[in-house]
Amino acid sequence: MMHIVLVEPEIPQNTGNIARTCAATGAMLHLIEPLGFELSDKYLKRVGLDYWHMMTYRVYPDWESFLAQNSGAQMYFASTKAQKVYSDIEYPENAYLVFGRETRGLDERLLQANYGRCVRVPMREGARSLNLANSVAVVLFEALRQHGFEGLERSGRLREAEGEPWSDYV
Repeated sequence: MMHIVLVEPEIPQNTGNIARTCAATGAMLHLIEPLGFELSDKYLKRVGLDYWHMMTYRVYPDWESFLAQNSGAQMYFASTKAQKVYSDIEYPENAYLVFGRETRGLDERLLQANYGRCVRVPMREGARSLNLANSVAVVLFEALRQHGFEGLERSGRLREAEGEPWSDYV
């Protein structure tokens, strides 16, 4: 199982989108306080739609509590300040993918202490950053791809149009 760690997320819609991604992939969501919203926030719940029952999350009062409860976790830190591209890393099956606040990212001291495990999503020069929910999805799906999307559906089916020939849609 992959783990998504959000350090002090600020925007409920982003966290709702990330929760939905976690539900769809089986990743566990870790939320480190302070949060910029209440977990009962209507925007958070609306974005997650009916997926909340499919996901697991934990809330921690601070970074130190998270570390104490997840000792030995193999963590990778997403940052625009990283030198390594997210797709150049070989992620273990139980990787913890750590993301910072929407407005400031992860604390510089945390990045310095873990710089060898910092990753970035490539962007054009001058672009400040991607949306947090998009960044989580990009990095998470690369880690899942590396493990063959284990436990996830890899193919879909079309529904037949009721009483209508398919040629009408071509």
